[in-house]
Amino acid sequence: MSSKNKLHTPGEDYLETILVLQKKRGMVRSVDVARHMEVSKPSVCHAVAILRDGGFLTMDEDHFLHLTDVGREVAEKIYERHCFFTEQLIAAGVDPRTAEADACRIEHIISDESFSRLKEAAEQEQT
Repeated sequence: MSSKNKLHTPGEDYLETILVLQKKRGMVRSVDVARHMEVSKPSVCHAVAILRDGGFLTMDEDHFLHLTDVGREVAEKIYERHCFFTEQLIAAGVDPRTAEADACRIEHIISDESFSRLKEAAEQEQT
């Protein structure tokens, strides 16, 4: 990723939300993202503009949001981490709501190397 394509946590959260909503509904508009994330429509519009300028998504003439290849790659990576940590925390006995909230924080700060190692260790435990 070039420096132009560096994202911070909020941007990753928006991309992940768009991915999740696309999987559920197919087509996604800014208002859907605002409802899902419980943020204001202006916040979403601002984020969409930044993500569009960064090459992470596009918006068509009907105002539907579409992830670019780079945007989808980032979203899939964050979503995979989110699911992994949520499942691991719930399996360890953490309340599902707390597990979701903690997973959302962990997914952004863990290095690629650490995540890869934890995932490998979890897969080995299952076999």
